[in-house]
Amino acid sequence: MLQFKSIGTPLVLALALFTLAGCDQAEKSAQQMLDQAAQSAKQAIDDTNKAAQQALNEAIGTEGQKPKDAENKKQDTQEI
Repeated sequence: MLQFKSIGTPLVLALALFTLAGCDQAEKSAQQMLDQAAQSAKQAIDDTNKAAQQALNEAIGTEGQKPKDAENKKQDTQEI
């Protein structure tokens, strides 16, 4: 019985340390997953913003160029 008590205490301490180490590893893994999710979300937002800016520029640029092209054609025909 004496041997069981002398082995039991270090065994309980060792299990407690393994549990804490496992929790620490789980916390690190969770933090890495959150970082990856945040990075993916940031990339998606940046891509969406870029696509929206490009669409807006194309819409404004196309509408802005049509009247200029029409004016240039009128000027060309008037000069001829």
